[in-house]
Amino acid sequence: MGASCCKPEAIDFEGEVNLFHFYLLRSVGKGAFGKVRVVQHKHSKTLYALKYINKAKCVKMKAVANIVQERRLLEEIDHPFVVNLRYAFQDDENCFFVLDLMLGGDLRFHLDRAGAMSEEVVRFYVAEIAMAIDYLHSKRIVHRDLKPDNILLDEKGHAHITDFNIAVHFSERRLLTGVAGSMAYMAPEVLTKRGYSAPVDFWSLGILAFELLFGKRPFRGRTNTSLTNSILNEHLIWPDDAPDKCSTDGMQAIRGFLERDPNKRLGYRPGGGGFEDIKAHPWFRNINWDQLYNKEVVPPFEPDSKRANFDATHELEELLLEENPLKARKRKEGQDLEMMTPEMRMMEEHFKIFDYTKTQRRSYYTPATSTSAAGQTTSNGTASTAVSSHLSPKGISRPGTPSDRTGVISKTGLDVEAQILDGGGMANVGGRGLLKGTSMDGRQDSLDIRPTNGKQPTPLRQSSTGPEKVEEMKNVGSAI
Repeated sequence: MGASCCKPEAIDFEGEVNLFHFYLLRSVGKGAFGKVRVVQHKHSKTLYALKYINKAKCVKMKAVANIVQERRLLEEIDHPFVVNLRYAFQDDENCFFVLDLMLGGDLRFHLDRAGAMSEEVVRFYVAEIAMAIDYLHSKRIVHRDLKPDNILLDEKGHAHITDFNIAVHFSERRLLTGVAGSMAYMAPEVLTKRGYSAPVDFWSLGILAFELLFGKRPFRGRTNTSLTNSILNEHLIWPDDAPDKCSTDGMQAIRGFLERDPNKRLGYRPGGGGFEDIKAHPWFRNINWDQLYNKEVVPPFEPDSKRANFDATHELEELLLEENPLKARKRKEGQDLEMMTPEMRMMEEHFKIFDYTKTQRRSYYTPATSTSAAGQTTSNGTASTAVSSHLSPKGISRPGTPSDRTGVISKTGLDVEAQILDGGGMANVGGRGLLKGTSMDGRQDSLDIRPTNGKQPTPLRQSSTGPEKVEEMKNVGSAI
């Protein structure tokens, strides 16, 4: 009779998703304020990656807006070459993302372990990533942090973009100005702070392709100043053995991505066809893009399924060092939102439950103004000049860039985006939760994080004074 008291409660799989719906398996990653582990849905038996973020650490590091924004953006996204969101929920201590599981490791892991990659492999990754970037841009999303660390391989070897915690929506009337991302992969227009939009992701793709091919990045420096000068001014110099490792077409494509003028960058030249220009480039002549999209092309590299394609120390740390191991907990009842801090209330109200089996994907983005024709009056009563965008079905497929417009860099944000529009919200965050100094070697990127206002804006209110100005450069090693 006494044993009946210990019988576990039945799980309601028809109710709202929560951590009780999953088996917790091994830990596979760790970041500044969150961790990743493999989980299995108890009903469907499907394996996923569970990314969980401690709320208290999130508040302390001023990253609440980033977490809510990432949650919102991921609800909007569903693409073969993106690590897609499947479930989202929270308990009293953590916010949870349940994502597609990628067992092949990230490209940084493979680059460190095996060194530079063959041209065939790099071209395959660049094509898949470019397709995902084009999809994100069609959703008015700019990633801002493309690098080998944020490209994950599945067990067959297909590439997927992950880590959207500094991604934001862009629009022709609200060019971004914040220095956000990993410095060595930042486009020149990001560093000059004159306004930028979608083309920055293709610059980062060019840096990534160069690094995968030659094992080093094209622009380097031991300090922020020298690295910035290299990105802004130095000529693109190829290694001596470049002709042996890469074809002329390949070098031409990389040079096209690394064009300093965003209007001349591959895929964004005036009057260009956007992604069609990339598809038509000689380097990609043998790629069947429809088969690639459907993952019918066999990847040239298949990760070793018998080896762990990630740092195995994460699991050891979880076992030996974790003071409060993750486990499913029921939520406290009757919590008063009014008694919470603004940051905790923001997560409570806006990190909403998502279940891909029940919820239709949607976008939270609503432009403040619209410009659909030359000379059309915007919502604030001012005349506007038309800017072509590949988001318009009949328009030219190229988002606007700073060279298309002058004097329209807006610093007013929308809802959560107001807090991270100009650079993110995370302060004092190093690569794997460490505080970083101001000088690094060419391999890593230093941080220059200077919030000008210690207070976080009131959540989800349109601010008449614009967003909090925060400049943030995420370290190259960030895993979450």
